[in-house]
Amino acid sequence: MSFLLRHDKEAFNKGLIDENGWRSVSELCMMMCVGKEFIEEIVDTNDKKRYEFNEDKTYVRARQGHSIPVDVELKETVPPNILYHGTSEKAFYGPISETGCLKPMSRLYVHLSGDEETATKVGQRHGVPYIIKIDAKKMYEDGCVFYLSNNGVWLTKIVDSRYFIQG
Repeated sequence: MSFLLRHDKEAFNKGLIDENGWRSVSELCMMMCVGKEFIEEIVDTNDKKRYEFNEDKTYVRARQGHSIPVDVELKETVPPNILYHGTSEKAFYGPISETGCLKPMSRLYVHLSGDEETATKVGQRHGVPYIIKIDAKKMYEDGCVFYLSNNGVWLTKIVDSRYFIQG
């Protein structure tokens, strides 16, 4: 379901995913060969609250993490002073150190956490976790834009290493 809502470029190009990321529940059910109740269960029980329905539950979308150019109607938000990025030691000492920044890679935004515990869980999915502490206050003061998704994930376009807090 994640792929079908966040990365299905062919469906987006055909208009099956609209500009705000919504996809018809009935069409999604056909694609996945499941009933609507199954989609409802995924939305209701996903531990990260990645998905949401429209008001009458006829459309569903992912809240963030897209590689297709959709606008999930995020509002600019003032971030807390500190945010965290969970990654792996391998990624930190590889691509992140080489480029000197956090990039969204194949996604539209860099994903940040409001607490270190959540960032650690994210980092563990990729190997030995490495947590980057970020001076979000300074980024914001310097003109960087932040969004807060409906499930509590902080999003921004890029994080330069000058905003990494050592120690």
